Amino acid sequence: METKYFTSKQSIVREIWGKADTILFIFAGAAAEFALNKAVDWLYFTGRLPKDPLGRLFSTVNYAKLIVFAEEKSAIHAIDQMNKIHGQVEENRGAKIPDWAYRDVLFMLIDYSIRAFEALERKLILAEKNEVFEVFSKVGKQMKIAGLPEDFLAWEKQRELQLKQNFEYSKYTEDLFIQYKKHLGAIHYFLLLEAQTLMAPARVRHLLNFKNKSLLIGVLPLYRLSKIFRMDYVLKELLLPKKYKKDIKALDHSTTH
Repeated sequence: METKYFTSKQSIVREIWGKADTILFIFAGAAAEFALNKAVDWLYFTGRLPKDPLGRLFSTVNYAKLIVFAEEKSAIHAIDQMNKIHGQVEENRGAKIPDWAYRDVLFMLIDYSIRAFEALERKLILAEKNEVFEVFSKVGKQMKIAGLPEDFLAWEKQRELQLKQNFEYSKYTEDLFIQYKKHLGAIHYFLLLEAQTLMAPARVRHLLNFKNKSLLIGVLPLYRLSKIFRMDYVLKELLLPKKYKKDIKALDHSTTH
């Protein structure tokens, strides 16, 4: 009997999440949004996020990647385990993580999956965007998240509303960006900010006081050319901190798996 995977082998989502480059841009966008989310205090509750913010973000992104490529049963088990972990945190704090906070993380993964692929590769057609929505909506339903939109077009409207309502610049935002700079160093921190400027929706750019255009726009054509000659690994060596090399290498995944 043929193995059933959580995400179809033909899905554009596998192509998006099969490349470290794309995932790194998703990671950059997520780092900005996590810092602004009104529920970021939940991530501070255990104390693990401020101690190792990049490691925690790698962990979140890796978890999403694991689910994308896993067999159906394994993916569902992983999601159920994630629910148990969240339940334990809620019990320890004596409060419940709001549904809108779960939706925010899910919406973030949908949005930056599309934005990262379009920045590095090509524009996606509506059917492909809907595929991205369907995969992460499936995750949300397994997590029993309430209030999920029915399709991509409904998601777009909900995402706009969510960006207006659920984000603010706070003491946590300021602290997280201090931690990012501390863990990355000045040069890599500058590159993170440029990647975030490239990836972020207008509302996020406004709250973080980012400029409208990233310097990376001028570098992307060179990057695409480097891939043709299989020289993109040289750029990665220059751009990424040594301590995260193994994490980044582990993000690459053959889309045929």
